[in-house]
Amino acid sequence: MEEGGQRVSALLILLLLTQSLAGCGGIGPGSPNASLSSDRDTINSGETVNFDARSSTTPEPTIIDEYRWNFGDGETKTTKQGVISHVFDKAGVFEVKVDVFNDNGDSDSTSLSIFVNAIPEIILDLPDFVKTGQEARLDASDSFDPEGAGVEIVWDFDANTDSDGDSDPLNDEDGSGPVTRLTVSAAGNITGAVTITDDSGGTNTTLWTLRVISRSFRVVWEEVHVDYEWSGYLEQGDFHEIQFQPGEGARLMEVTATLSLSRDILPITWPEDNFTLEVDNPSSGWSYSVATTQENITQNASATIERSEMNPLPQSDYTVFADSKEGLEEALLSDPNGRFGQGDWFWTITALECDPDTPVDGIDPDQGNDWTLEAQFVVLVLRVSEVSV
Repeated sequence: MEEGGQRVSALLILLLLTQSLAGCGGIGPGSPNASLSSDRDTINSGETVNFDARSSTTPEPTIIDEYRWNFGDGETKTTKQGVISHVFDKAGVFEVKVDVFNDNGDSDSTSLSIFVNAIPEIILDLPDFVKTGQEARLDASDSFDPEGAGVEIVWDFDANTDSDGDSDPLNDEDGSGPVTRLTVSAAGNITGAVTITDDSGGTNTTLWTLRVISRSFRVVWEEVHVDYEWSGYLEQGDFHEIQFQPGEGARLMEVTATLSLSRDILPITWPEDNFTLEVDNPSSGWSYSVATTQENITQNASATIERSEMNPLPQSDYTVFADSKEGLEEALLSDPNGRFGQGDWFWTITALECDPDTPVDGIDPDQGNDWTLEAQFVVLVLRVSEVSV
């Protein structure tokens, strides 16, 4: 009787065990057989994996009724279809499990592992601002790959322009390496991007902004007197032309030019010679001419051309903001209100009255004359110096 009781107890235990395992691991005769695959097993964080459990089977006449997914990152989902996609935002190794249920309530499960690569961390060190023309140091050397691998760093200096034409304005390679340098010629905010890639192809891109401010300059106009002198000899009817640019790189204010002739050998016997002096400044549309005369018998014949207030007197000794010294100088010297007299000047000296003198043995002893032209210019020379503010 005791032996029979033990046999009954063993059968009851086996029955209970069989019922408890039905639908779990496919042990029972009506349990499904779970199958799972993925389109890839290694990704970067933030990417998607597609999972497929449609190859799972269940004995007839049952049908697979439900798929219960556990992605290993705290996310679960139940579907009627055997395919699903999931985004892994966290890095690590995740065991993805699917429980397959048939309409009889029986189940089976299977799993696979997904490696999610951590994208690099970006740490930037940028100056608060730089001045125009000043070199800015852009530093991403503290950036790193959480898995400890090496990284590649690429800098894009203009996030608004797609210079390589690939439809992505953030990946133009204008600089590379942990540290790069950028010089900007105009004031304003510059927005760029930095992209860091690890050995598994994981990338991280972030925007950065650099503030570029104008520089401060002191402007002074210094008055300078510039003298020129030419001389020569002309015979009756000949002329001499002089071409030059007075006060180049400055603002012309005044000019005084005097043409003087040498005395004749015997001024009482022979009439004084007279020349004509003409000046022409085509860029300003100004020309003027005058003939030499003798004020008295003790002075040489001479002629003078004068002009004052050629340009307005500019403000001097003040501070101004500009992007560059060269640009500021060009703007001030190109002021349309201060350009009179710029460009080439043409002086023409013509011998008009050198003949005839009283002949000696039938020959004019003095058929021409020596001349001297002296020109004095008052100019304002621009002095621009950078100052700290």
